Amino acid sequence: MTPPTARLLPVAALASLLALGLSAPCFAQAVSAPAQPTASAQPSVRYDIGYDIFYPVRAQNGMVASEHRLATEVGVATLKRGGNAVDAAVAVGFALAVVLPNAGNLGGGGFMIVHDAKSGRDVAIDFREMAPAKAFRDMYLDGQGKVVPDRSLYTHLAVGIPGTVAGLAHAQEKYGTLPLAEVIAPAIKLAREGYAVTPQLAGLLEVERDHLAAWGATRAVFFKAERPLRVGETLVQEDLAKSLELIAAQGAKAFYEGSIAEKIAAEMAKNNGFITADDLKSYKVVEREPVSGTYRGYTVKSMPPPSSGGVHIVQMLNILERYPLKELGAGSAQTIHLMAEAMKLAFADRSEYLGDPDFTKVPVKGLTARAYADELAAKIDPDKATPASTIKPGKPAPYESDQTTHFSVADSQGNVVSTTYTLNLNFGSGIVAEGTGILLNNEMDDFSAKPGVPNAFGLIGGDANAVQPFKRPLSSMSPTIVLKDGKPWLLTGSPGGSRIITTTLETVIDHIDFAMNPAEAAALPRVHHQWTPDELRVEKGLSPDTVKLLEQKGHKVAVKPTMGRTQTIQLRDDGLYGFSDPRNPDGMTAGY
Repeated sequence: MTPPTARLLPVAALASLLALGLSAPCFAQAVSAPAQPTASAQPSVRYDIGYDIFYPVRAQNGMVASEHRLATEVGVATLKRGGNAVDAAVAVGFALAVVLPNAGNLGGGGFMIVHDAKSGRDVAIDFREMAPAKAFRDMYLDGQGKVVPDRSLYTHLAVGIPGTVAGLAHAQEKYGTLPLAEVIAPAIKLAREGYAVTPQLAGLLEVERDHLAAWGATRAVFFKAERPLRVGETLVQEDLAKSLELIAAQGAKAFYEGSIAEKIAAEMAKNNGFITADDLKSYKVVEREPVSGTYRGYTVKSMPPPSSGGVHIVQMLNILERYPLKELGAGSAQTIHLMAEAMKLAFADRSEYLGDPDFTKVPVKGLTARAYADELAAKIDPDKATPASTIKPGKPAPYESDQTTHFSVADSQGNVVSTTYTLNLNFGSGIVAEGTGILLNNEMDDFSAKPGVPNAFGLIGGDANAVQPFKRPLSSMSPTIVLKDGKPWLLTGSPGGSRIITTTLETVIDHIDFAMNPAEAAALPRVHHQWTPDELRVEKGLSPDTVKLLEQKGHKVAVKPTMGRTQTIQLRDDGLYGFSDPRNPDGMTAGY
């Protein structure tokens, strides 16, 4: 008899997972998973003859889902010794800076949403990077007004003022219960003693070897002689350990005013970068009110601008709520068609209206208004795809009154934390600030270098997201919490650039409309449309019949590499259920 936490899926579901390109090692452990939901850690999928039974990880007292096993273990250990969800999240954030160097970071920035069980309050912590004081609108254009290739990606001009250390320290001081030094200690140990390079990390180092090899301080960390580190070799980061020790002893001040700041400023001055010691000293964390919406009786809380994610997730849910998705079915051509049409409309608005709310008026209330969703939905033809060329940004004013990582944490008191932070592309700019061990971001590419010209993720922006001093670039990061009857029910998020928004949307829909558990939702092939380019991007594994039906509706279907790596926890009356996306074999969910 199937346990109440499991669901039977056809063998085709396994075929879909294999089609996504998941490696055999990812499944090897899964096959040996216990016959009942486990309270320890992933992998948590068991395959029966004729059916695949997808088990999420199960625990009673606390749970952590992250993109690296070692970071998850750090988070669970923090919970076990009495820390709350914020203590564990901050510990995970610092640990990922060591064990997930392509995305986890001290030299980047991000967003965190905290639900405080005692007060019932939800707060969005904005520690997004900021443009330095010397930044100006046309800094990435040549004398002819054309965008200079890679200037906003792989030079010192690509680096925004980092916010991660300030954000994590702010969360710890205000919402944590343990000393900062205690939650950083495991990261220091990992950096100093090192850990074995996984196949995933080795592959990324090889892919990015040219960008990383361009900088001596970067080669010193990630290379052995003239080549990147290989699988099984030990990655020791002594300079990063020293930086972490300074932060543990002095707090964020060490990064923004102390010796770390001096070294980052010296790195910039030596290489014609813009960030100065004064810029670092001027960085500020901002607490914001989460974007809030409702969907089929659930309350959705997500990140407000300068993230575009929360606004457009609520906007798309408002559009889709009028359709009977449950009856249409998960993964059906009609469900995908309706989602794609809603995505196009939302991304068109993103190009026009979204930016840093401290610099431009973002019509959040209008974009998330149900009356505006009614207007947009009227443009959707249920039987035919609307060409992107005919879609223009809407008028919400009348209703106004790759590489990132996500982690989710829940504790036994009902506190939850959903966090997404990033360097932007894999390993950011590829530049390690000499003497610090800290990789620096290339987040300046998330500004609109020139109106109408796409960035690295193909996203188009306008004046609302133009470069300005101390402005925060627009982001797609979408840490999200879903409440049921006022209490946390689901927390999720994902990396993936522009695909973050649609991956998070699909995860919410999979749980609410299709009653999936976190493992099932993570296993489904994903789809994405961002208005321009005019293509419906899908993962391998989508039924050929479904693809044919979508093409008959007028969609230009493009099968491309996997999208998103969700870290999801669901809170039920009988415990916590979670799952780390199998698209990243290094990820792990664990609880106790």
